[in-house]
Amino acid sequence: MTDLATIDDFGTLREKAGLSIAETASLLGKSDRTVRRYEARTRNATPPPLVIQALRQHIQERTSENHSQDTSFRFVDLFAGIGGLRIPFEEIGGCCVFTAEWDRFARQTYAANFPDGEDHEFAGDVRPYAKAPHKVPEHDVLLAGFPCQPFSIAGVSKKNALGRPHGFLCDTQGTLFYDLAKIIKHHQPSVFLLENVKNLERHDGGKTFATIRHVLEEELGYTIHTRVVSSAPWVPQKRERIFIVGFRDTQTSFSFDRLVFPETAKAPVLGDILEDGVPDKYTLTPKLWNYLKGYKEKHRAAGNGFGYSLFGPDDVTRTLSARYYKDGSEILVHQERKRPRRLTPRECARLMGFDAPGESGFNIPVSDTQAYRQFGNAVVVPVVRAVADIMKPHLYEAVAQRNEIPLQKELPLRQARG
Repeated sequence: MTDLATIDDFGTLREKAGLSIAETASLLGKSDRTVRRYEARTRNATPPPLVIQALRQHIQERTSENHSQDTSFRFVDLFAGIGGLRIPFEEIGGCCVFTAEWDRFARQTYAANFPDGEDHEFAGDVRPYAKAPHKVPEHDVLLAGFPCQPFSIAGVSKKNALGRPHGFLCDTQGTLFYDLAKIIKHHQPSVFLLENVKNLERHDGGKTFATIRHVLEEELGYTIHTRVVSSAPWVPQKRERIFIVGFRDTQTSFSFDRLVFPETAKAPVLGDILEDGVPDKYTLTPKLWNYLKGYKEKHRAAGNGFGYSLFGPDDVTRTLSARYYKDGSEILVHQERKRPRRLTPRECARLMGFDAPGESGFNIPVSDTQAYRQFGNAVVVPVVRAVADIMKPHLYEAVAQRNEIPLQKELPLRQARG
């Protein structure tokens, strides 16, 4: 095993253990200051071997707890982000056997919340695995929130303005769907779940989605089911995403019509997820607030709807985006007798359902800037949980059939035209 007793690795090991500075200090019987010195190279502070051993033991115990359940199907988590798709599929009995996420900061957050990196491979770029898909472990279910920027309204507008191609013509992210398809083609999992932006259906006049459907159905041999789902019944955010479920069993009775929505007397509102005593650093500076007001007024006079959006505790917000770190303008929280403020990263975790209202269990080991990007790119966990729940009986049936019936002959995968 690689020796992790170096100062640089101490912080990584702590995050992998899913511990904060204070929790690490308590576990090790050290002061917070000593733990910070281990990570910050101060006074030649080198963590003793017993400290490293204690952290490793904590990781092993936490991993054993995570896998002590009777796991009945194996899944891979591609374009994993910070693990929003993984959580519900572990809850219904799955075991993650392979993860791929290229962003190093997202990998840091993922590792802090799923400390099983020694159990299975945690890959970065998925493209080398598309060229050699046999290197991806065998699996029953494939999960993938493949990159949405080439198909989102904002992504298309930006690329049009820069004169760049988008969708399948994009030289980078747009082609990742084909890398995904190559992995599906090789392994032929019983079931897959793909997630993307609502605009995927309308991109390029519907041609992009028609191509995706053709590849999945005609070239890969799956029966697919799609639905655009809004997050508003689960969290106080209007976030619409398309979910694509695929089964190799053409006789499945799966239907999105069985999706179960929360039965509550009161719909979720922003006040449910707000923190108390938020630090002043999240309040907009006078300069930024004046700029945003001027920007909105300029577009209002021109008949446009661009500008900031202000929300109170009884409201439902707009969609949280990956650009939130820039100025927070799409979701500003009203404050009495003060300038508005941004959401905190913890409030973003709750808005995306990684934490329930009032809870703070999801580890956020990165800076505010990176946290905003990660939550803005993530899925809403309770929505995925609802989808996983209706998939569960059909998923188990499909996996059982896979173990009894030989796989169908592979179909050729053709590179589609834009």
